[in-house]
Amino acid sequence: MSTNEARLSVALRAGCLVLGLALLATGLFFVIGGAKLALLHGSAYFLIAGAVIVVSAVQFMRAKSSAVLVYGAAFIGTLIWAPLDAGIDFWPLVSRLMLPAGFMVFALLTWPALRAHETGTPAAKRTYGFAAVIALCMIVTFVQMFQPHPTVAFDGTPAPLVPVAKDHAQKDWSNYGNTPGGSRFVALDQITRDNVKNLQVAWTFHTGDVPESPTGNGAEDQQTPLQIGDRIYMCTPHNNVIAVDADSGKQIWKREINAQAQVWNRCRGLAYFDATQPLTQPSIAGSTPVTQVSVAAGANCQRRILMNTIDARLVAIDADTGAMCEDFGDHGFVDLKAGLGDAADPKYQLTSAPTLAGTTVVVGGRVADNVQTDMPGGVLRGFDVITGQMRWAFDPGHDDPNARLQPGETYARSTPNSWAPMSYDPAMNTVFIPMGSSSVDLWGGNRTALDHRYATSILALDATTGREKWVYQTVHNDLWDFDIPMQPSLIDFPGKDGATKPAVVFGTKSGQIFVLDRMTGKPLTRVEERPVKTGTIPQEQYSKTQPFSDGMPTIGAQTLKESDMWGATPFDQLVCRLSFKSMRYDGLFTAPDTDVSLSFPGSLGGMNWGSLSTDPNHHVIFLNDMRLGLWMQMIPQKTDNAAASNGGEAVNAGMGAVPLKGTPYAVNKNRFMSPLGIPCQKPPFGTLSAVDLTTQKLLWQVPVGTVQDTGPFGVKMRAKMPIGMPTLGGTLATQGGLVFIAGTQDYYLRAFDSATGKEVWKARLPVGSQGGPMSYVSPKTGKQYVLISAGGARQSPDRGDYVIAYALNR
Repeated sequence: MSTNEARLSVALRAGCLVLGLALLATGLFFVIGGAKLALLHGSAYFLIAGAVIVVSAVQFMRAKSSAVLVYGAAFIGTLIWAPLDAGIDFWPLVSRLMLPAGFMVFALLTWPALRAHETGTPAAKRTYGFAAVIALCMIVTFVQMFQPHPTVAFDGTPAPLVPVAKDHAQKDWSNYGNTPGGSRFVALDQITRDNVKNLQVAWTFHTGDVPESPTGNGAEDQQTPLQIGDRIYMCTPHNNVIAVDADSGKQIWKREINAQAQVWNRCRGLAYFDATQPLTQPSIAGSTPVTQVSVAAGANCQRRILMNTIDARLVAIDADTGAMCEDFGDHGFVDLKAGLGDAADPKYQLTSAPTLAGTTVVVGGRVADNVQTDMPGGVLRGFDVITGQMRWAFDPGHDDPNARLQPGETYARSTPNSWAPMSYDPAMNTVFIPMGSSSVDLWGGNRTALDHRYATSILALDATTGREKWVYQTVHNDLWDFDIPMQPSLIDFPGKDGATKPAVVFGTKSGQIFVLDRMTGKPLTRVEERPVKTGTIPQEQYSKTQPFSDGMPTIGAQTLKESDMWGATPFDQLVCRLSFKSMRYDGLFTAPDTDVSLSFPGSLGGMNWGSLSTDPNHHVIFLNDMRLGLWMQMIPQKTDNAAASNGGEAVNAGMGAVPLKGTPYAVNKNRFMSPLGIPCQKPPFGTLSAVDLTTQKLLWQVPVGTVQDTGPFGVKMRAKMPIGMPTLGGTLATQGGLVFIAGTQDYYLRAFDSATGKEVWKARLPVGSQGGPMSYVSPKTGKQYVLISAGGARQSPDRGDYVIAYALNR
């Protein structure tokens, strides 16, 4: 034997040994995990493939050419199994095939030398050709990993742009959702899908209030600023209010409130009232008139900014000077804990903007989740916009919800609350309120008939009197924390006859979309009551049916199957399959119980407070979602000895058993993630969707967000793979044919073609954003801007205090 042949033999044997050990580890992992999965009545693939791979590994370590044939059989079996198991979805096939294909390439590279050693016939040309084909397929797949793969691809002719009529062009963004009805649509078309590529930073402002927590427990920037005239008004996580020039971003005034709370420090938005402008009275017959108000001539606060605070105060500030409105409440402050009883921090706070309804400021309140049965009530209140005096209260825990409190009384405890933004219809003088569940969210053994009436519903109240007009419930006896999380949007819903009807549209945490008649609260699309399985918790008031909004698309809430489990590799995919098969899962309304069950989408998932945006010209709505399941287990505890949690987000992050004080149970729950910290179900984990209201079908749905600024174990992958990441923050639709979104895990503001879903522009942000984009035209320069607040994405360590405006470079 020559020296070269000896070296080759040593190299070959070493290579075969390394490959054999890698395959042995893979095969044993598959065999052990696959056996467990088979015992759980799961797929037999991993057990069978693992056994074959182990045989191949042994042969490789013996440097036998049969190792390649044996592994080839496993690979061919995998090629057949993968599409049968996953269909033709791109990312599920990547998870199943990339690693086996890589092993196959290395195996084929050993074949000529092993064959030559055994038979003297290398068959190199054909073997290397097979290896090259597989390697080429892997390269093509890798390139495709950096291309978006729409869940629903647009198929049709793009809708044309509708020019903005001069008398309908937007002047101000004066409400949290732009309009009182929460349209998040701007009738501006200076920036279009054709020229958005020229959008550049116009100015950047630093608020000075940097959020400190990436977990959801502490301070986060989630604001959508206001624009009135030549000023931008913004708020910070600790409720400082700042006015800046709309063209330069230079500070005009700053009012420091510096509110503090143990958890959930954030300000999502502000309200604005101008006492110098004529009031809009309702035009619908039978509506209650808006109460007239006035400010004395020469007094300050003719124009005022109103804000809810995290320490439960309602604040009024002079929009012109930043001074406190002395005529409002107690020198500009109204105590929103009045009448609540024990509402000490962190039990009660306000994070969403107040709602200006005529001359009534309507507020709800965030009651901390999963703390204890004895919590502040979810009373809704209306205050005079000038004096701050309470005009009415709606207490969902009393048979007469509008009854005035008598001395020494408090509002009913632990009732359903409203923490998300509300909407207002001036034509009806009606406020539309998204309601959450009663305490403690996951256990309802003590719930009353009134709790069952108002929880997880949309409630319509007369804005002047606070009297109920109608209520519509989306979940019965909500045990999943499926609060209505977003501002209802008021739209004109197109009918089959071409006419439109005033409607309320909103998405839910459960991934469902409801369309209700604005006058009656009755569904305008099909909603079906379906039987659901109940649990075994004693005295729990299970509902045997739940409403399913079948007439509208469901977003990211499909019923999972074992084949929907996913991982970056087959290893974590197998672990996710084992987890899935080990849990009880009955679909969307899987009841929590003393065993481990899966809730998908969980209370974090589906659609959230960012709300939807609308296109009234084409009758399309745009929604973004997150797909994060939660596993949970109710654990028996001694009722009297349990301490209370602080109501923060950590309860959803694997804290162990968190006591639900006053109940017979604690809860243990966590995100349904792989060992690498990746959601266990197949991508996308977050999407942007367009729903055609005329057809009630998805127009398009695309993944939004890449893994560039996130990754396994918190390590940034720095790869722009548009896998679609969980989104937290809203969208903006424009008459220029664009949808803007920034609430992704990576640090970008993006624009999508609203007709097709194609990404047409993106700008790198210094940190991530949870804010809602907004747009305005400067009355001084006539320039259209797009503005975003960026304080840091959820689960990202990078924090900032940026407010950035973009304009066309021309």
